[in-house]
Amino acid sequence: MRNAVNIILVGPMGSGKSAVGRLLAQRMGRQFVDVDARVEEQSGRTIAAIFAAEGEVRFRVRESSALADALSKPAQVIATGGGAILEAGNRAAMRSAGTVVYLRVNPQEQLRRVAGDSARPLLNVADRGQRLVDLQAQREPLYLELADVIFDTSEHAPDTAAITLAAILATSMQPSA
Repeated sequence: MRNAVNIILVGPMGSGKSAVGRLLAQRMGRQFVDVDARVEEQSGRTIAAIFAAEGEVRFRVRESSALADALSKPAQVIATGGGAILEAGNRAAMRSAGTVVYLRVNPQEQLRRVAGDSARPLLNVADRGQRLVDLQAQREPLYLELADVIFDTSEHAPDTAAITLAAILATSMQPSA
């Protein structure tokens, strides 16, 4: 394991980074940080509004700044945005700041989880299912490259995912003798 001070959750939208992350932090007695929520707080606008007014490139700059700030503090569970791994600098920062957990989800479950969510700018397309497949094809190699732990949330409710993941992390984060 790399430096295990922070637990950093990566994965596609709908994988449970926020829901599982919040419960995992409670279970582990750590502070929870949602990078997307931080971006919204700092800008005073929703992510959808940032995308509309400034575009994805400017959103990614804001996301990188919020991520760097979160990673600078110890002993947290950090839920990143699904695309935070696109920037090499973000990947390097995550790698050095803690244990990276890739929350994986199968495409059918992912689509079910985000079906009624109109606040995701990357899903403002006619075929959401195909968009999710395309995003996953682009991003999964980066998630896999970065991950210390891979955990599939497809068959888990957030509470059971948090319990199971906490047990996995407790074992994997033990110092080797």
